[in-house]
Amino acid sequence: MIRTLSLLVCLLLVPAFASAQSYVAGTHYDVLDQPVRTRDASKVEVVEVFWYGCSHCYSFEPIVQQWKKTVAGDVDFWSSPAMWNNTMKLHAQAFYTAKALGVLDQLHLPLFTTLLVERKRLSSQDQIAELFTDYGVDREAFDKTFGSFSVVSQVKQADARARSYKVSGTPEVIVNGKYRVSAGKAGGQADMMKVVDFLVSLERANLASR
Repeated sequence: MIRTLSLLVCLLLVPAFASAQSYVAGTHYDVLDQPVRTRDASKVEVVEVFWYGCSHCYSFEPIVQQWKKTVAGDVDFWSSPAMWNNTMKLHAQAFYTAKALGVLDQLHLPLFTTLLVERKRLSSQDQIAELFTDYGVDREAFDKTFGSFSVVSQVKQADARARSYKVSGTPEVIVNGKYRVSAGKAGGQADMMKVVDFLVSLERANLASR
């Protein structure tokens, strides 16, 4: 009986071992030189770094949303905007303003489509405000929140975070503040989440061994 159970365990471990061999650091993902502190040490953190004006991020979003439906409760998933210029900082402000006003679910996709499908630049506070008011947000509430200390601070933190992650393009996914996954190394956007799942499993095992 014991021998049979041992054999069964070995057979179950074979696929996991084979999967582990298929993803190699430096080939399929990068290991950060300096780990970045996560917001909840009791969970495995997964951070999507994106920009609303990035067409690759737009095509990646349905993949991420589908993946979110499959994750276990020990995974802490959230998004963080990237920014390399003032326009991107405005878009990051839009993200955190929508979040603060409780309308991110309604405005997340429209922010993508306004920039990428309708080809509107959203390069000023007034242009962004117009989009928000189209979705029922009070203009005064928008202006107050958009320039608030909380939103501006979150934008600065996101900028610093992306620099710590050494992000050079979007979309990228950071796993537990240790690993950076990109489409180029993973082999495509769909494969990015396979690599992410592999790394989540590694970090889950690390948490369990503490």
